[in-house]
Amino acid sequence: MDFPTRHLNQPLPYDPSYEIEEEDEAKTIAELQETMRGIADTVHKDSGHAPRGVHAKSHGLLRGQLRVLDRIPPDYAQGLFATAGEYPVVMRLSTTPGDRLDDKVSTPRGMALKIIGVPGERLADGVGDTTQDIVMVNGPVFLAPTAKQFLGSAKLLAATTDKVPALKKAFSAALQGAEKAIEAVGGESATLKSLGGHPETHILGETFFTQVPVLFGRYMAKLSLVPVSPELVALKDSPVDLEHKPNGLRGAVVDFMSEHGAEWELRAQLCTDLATMPIEDPTVEWTSPWVAVARISAAPQAGWTHGLSQLVDEGMSFSPWHCVAAHRPLGSIMRVRRAVYAASARFRAERNGMAIAEPFNLDHWREH
Repeated sequence: MDFPTRHLNQPLPYDPSYEIEEEDEAKTIAELQETMRGIADTVHKDSGHAPRGVHAKSHGLLRGQLRVLDRIPPDYAQGLFATAGEYPVVMRLSTTPGDRLDDKVSTPRGMALKIIGVPGERLADGVGDTTQDIVMVNGPVFLAPTAKQFLGSAKLLAATTDKVPALKKAFSAALQGAEKAIEAVGGESATLKSLGGHPETHILGETFFTQVPVLFGRYMAKLSLVPVSPELVALKDSPVDLEHKPNGLRGAVVDFMSEHGAEWELRAQLCTDLATMPIEDPTVEWTSPWVAVARISAAPQAGWTHGLSQLVDEGMSFSPWHCVAAHRPLGSIMRVRRAVYAASARFRAERNGMAIAEPFNLDHWREH
């Protein structure tokens, strides 16, 4: 297929023909649902608790305020960001596995945002909701180019769930050493990091990316969340002591947030050329400029408590499909996530006996 191109930095309007359904996509969705359910079921049988299929362990649970910036360039003033305004936001910091591992098994980090009170047309399965979720990981590209290959990776993850934790720690340490050797000569390996070789650094110093695109009003975009307050910026690549601290990342977040406020910038990157910035291959890093569209601020706070964990980890689900129509997810990876994330939330609610619902405010946050 010959894709249209535009003048450098001129965004390309979305067209439904840009999304191409993968062969056997429905079968892939069914198998991925089964795989993720298997991960949660394994952990449930061992612990008596049903976690998320991925990103089971939270390291920080924060309440913040998102402020849409004034004077955003017209092409970026789309959807949620078309009009200046402020919205409460829940921020959930996590790591990728579906079992709650010792933090010495150092894997990629995630940041999920739930923006509350967002106006606008909803998708059919979200009528009545007012939330906009943004789900991110601390790397610019996704590891699998297709949904089918993503399924293969998920099956490997499922096969190791809750198996020999001590061996995982040793394996992670070896991978971290290999990653350091690669970085010493100017390289980086996303694969090593994903398997447990992520450097033992402070999670609040990370920049997070959606990796896969969403509709952005008329256009198509990827989003990123970047630390901007000086105290957060200083945490970039900052070592964190995880020795004999199975929840060391959580402790680092609590220590920081109890003393400091924090501020991040939310940025959008618009697609200007489908040939070099594809919708259906999230392993390709886009090259168009990042433009700030909002700021998120969080005042000093607890950072994580068991009460907040009940409220957020147990009572909420995060999915890019919790959205206004203007920011609908795009591409095969996002399409398979729709059914898989919904099935995961249903499984957790059923097994844990706790309702999962989209919030309309955070008035009850102060109770925790």
